Amino acid sequence: MFSNEIKFISNKEFLSVTDVLPKPTKLNIPKWYKELNHTTANKTIKGCMPFLDTLTTGYIIKMPVDYHIEHNKKKDEKRYTVGYTKLFKNSCSITTNTNVNVANSTESHSINQLGEKCPFVKKNKNLAFHKLLNPWIIKTPPGYSCLFLPPMNNGDDRFSIIPGIVDTDTYPSEVNFPIIINGDKYPILDTIIESGTPIVQVIPFKREKWKMTIEAESKEDKNKRTFLQGRKIFNVYKNKWWYKKSWK
Repeated sequence: MFSNEIKFISNKEFLSVTDVLPKPTKLNIPKWYKELNHTTANKTIKGCMPFLDTLTTGYIIKMPVDYHIEHNKKKDEKRYTVGYTKLFKNSCSITTNTNVNVANSTESHSINQLGEKCPFVKKNKNLAFHKLLNPWIIKTPPGYSCLFLPPMNNGDDRFSIIPGIVDTDTYPSEVNFPIIINGDKYPILDTIIESGTPIVQVIPFKREKWKMTIEAESKEDKNKRTFLQGRKIFNVYKNKWWYKKSWK
């Protein structure tokens, strides 16, 4: 039974491009993780439920079109171009109405918006931040916002979005994503972010008020915790404390 619903809304004609539609994150689990063999004799990260939760929580937004980036290829030069998919090849109207990066797009954010001391600026080679346009308007129930971040533990080593939180129950438009080029690994980058590449993990959450307290653990609680953790040595957290989440 599902009481919450997140909606991804876009141009009707765009909905036919099935390979770029948003999907539950659990459908994007990497092959290397699936192939791990987790046993009592060979413990792997596949037995770590907190890690699994990062690979299955929320939803994935994919790159809607092939996006060609030349970053720091020549001094003081930044180029933004697009290799069109079949859907957009002969239709500027669809491209415009769907909010995707178009040929020779100059969508970017100046480094002045972050200041020279921000570590993102150095990593991005002191150049403007490319901006990936997103065709999806995202709607959540009243009182719910969305956390947008790079796909957790399954990101692209060329770039990552700058994380952010948007109140998607009230915000009426598409959320676009400035990206940081991984200049530490790719000081010069000439690449295509292909259509269908996972670029964003979306996690809806309820806005609630919180306060913080700090206190000492009692000796009795510590002994109880130590006893519960020490009784088993395999899949303790999974069997004792973990709750299976549901994302569809």
